[in-house]
Amino acid sequence: MIDVSSPSVFVHVSFWVFAAAAVLSGWRVFRTDSMVRATFLLLVSFLNVGAILLLLGGAYLGVALLFMMTVEMTVMAIFMVAFMMNPAGLNPMVMVHQPRLAAAAGWVLFGGGIVVAVWGRFPDRPLEPGRPVIVELGTELMGRSMLIFESAAVALVATMIGSVVLSSRRSRYGEAAGDDGSLPPPLDPVLGTYPTGVVPETSTDGGDGHGGDGHGGMH
Repeated sequence: MIDVSSPSVFVHVSFWVFAAAAVLSGWRVFRTDSMVRATFLLLVSFLNVGAILLLLGGAYLGVALLFMMTVEMTVMAIFMVAFMMNPAGLNPMVMVHQPRLAAAAGWVLFGGGIVVAVWGRFPDRPLEPGRPVIVELGTELMGRSMLIFESAAVALVATMIGSVVLSSRRSRYGEAAGDDGSLPPPLDPVLGTYPTGVVPETSTDGGDGHGGDGHGGMH
């Protein structure tokens, strides 16, 4: 554990490096043109904040932030790649709505945070040596909510698996033959008609669909 009562030069330098990286990556979240890139930039910002908490001696909060944000942002990226109308969340798009109002609110909050950090009076209540503060904090945060968190974890795992299955080439309709596996089965299995709402692609060789047989044709 880092001794926060008499921090070394390494701790000071590390703090400013992590702080600068957190602010820079947080700023880039709103400057990039991709939802997926914004998600991972936000993850980088949270990881740097977690490292700062570890430097300040908050082992439980730091590790919890590193673990929870990594899982949360990964799940968010998987959902974007699997389900966004914007393909994989990588097409250019604007991350900020009402930019002038957002910029004004951001500067006001940033200035307020500086005022509180520099001139605010924070409580100074040293704990007695040997007190199990990490155990008490964990019990306070997770004691009554453990069942909820565990249920949410199982639901997230099932959702992640389902997202990967639905976004894979095989899809939920079976093995892919060309692109057939990513389409629902035909309404008429004998005639091989196209599913409702599916328009066959036209090819340059005069046939419809891939290879002139169509998506839902019987081979």
